[in-house]
Amino acid sequence: MKQLRSGYTTGACAAAGVKAALLYEQGEDWDSIELRALDGTELLIPVKNIVKDERGITAEVVKFSGDDPDITNGVSVFTTIRHLEAATPEIVFKAGQGIGTVTKPGLSVPVGEPSINPGPRQLIRNVVAEVLGTDKISLEVTISIPAGVELAKQTLNPILGVEGGISVIGTTGVLRPMSEEGFKNSLVPQIDVAKAAGFDALIFVPGKIGERLAGKWHLPAQAMVQTSNFIGFMLEAAQQREIKRVLLFGHIGKLIKVAAGCFYTHNRIADGRLETMAAYGAAEGLSTREVQAVLSANTTEDALAVLERAGLKSRVCQRLAERASLRAERYLFQKMQVGTVMVTMTGELLGMDETAQAICKELGGEVPVGNAE
Repeated sequence: MKQLRSGYTTGACAAAGVKAALLYEQGEDWDSIELRALDGTELLIPVKNIVKDERGITAEVVKFSGDDPDITNGVSVFTTIRHLEAATPEIVFKAGQGIGTVTKPGLSVPVGEPSINPGPRQLIRNVVAEVLGTDKISLEVTISIPAGVELAKQTLNPILGVEGGISVIGTTGVLRPMSEEGFKNSLVPQIDVAKAAGFDALIFVPGKIGERLAGKWHLPAQAMVQTSNFIGFMLEAAQQREIKRVLLFGHIGKLIKVAAGCFYTHNRIADGRLETMAAYGAAEGLSTREVQAVLSANTTEDALAVLERAGLKSRVCQRLAERASLRAERYLFQKMQVGTVMVTMTGELLGMDETAQAICKELGGEVPVGNAE
């Protein structure tokens, strides 16, 4: 098996840039920086260039993500240092081009601050103390990632309230190729932001279909949380943060898996959609021939047509919605209320349990007239 390569985070790039700039200032070699990550890992980070001008000393480090599919791999991270004359000796962090600013509470840095997370800030303090003997110094550190303006559109930053670019992240400085774990953890701050906005009932949308249709129901966007395939992981994260109620809102093809007890819904891991629909259809009176037609369908939407011809679509989908909520609450050991709304791609309401109705009402949502209940 191929050994996957580790890389270094944007935070480590910035810290290496600060160290390189300080070494340059002292007339020392700066082109290859030894950096101790916060977990003790020793990193060797090349520095592409250093420029001194009226703004200060700017170092350029090219991000290397190893074998992790990180969207910032290969981008340039520019770090500019400038000594200040200030009464209080402290390091001041500034957002340059492509670095976002926090505009909503609930994240790891306060509103109004550049979105430079605590890990990178500590790495930078460490290298300042290493080179200068102390981090109690009046120093301005500006981080810029020009490509971040466009890259931010591929992240959750717009939802989280980080405006103007990407975040400088990393808990240790080492980027290990565990993209799934990293992606899961990147979803969780949505819960913190929604909770900080005053919501203790949230809307979990596994994909764009649920997000779009929940918006048409006038459900608040600030309470919406994208879960991707990690529904179980996100439910646990919400429960740990003492969220009271969660509304699962999405396409039947995704949420029917929850009804079957599958909480990681990637199609290569859990794809018993048709089998689940066939079983519930049979329980409601679907004939053997019709069960076979469901099992032979290409998609859940095709299978729904079989249920509709049998006059069972509303009943079966209602049971599936109720079952999804039941299985989710059981998954959480009854520590949180869960309601479920299942819809089609076109927005038809297929199933909605009583808890879901209550959560919708609490959040000010409006159930479209004329849809199934």
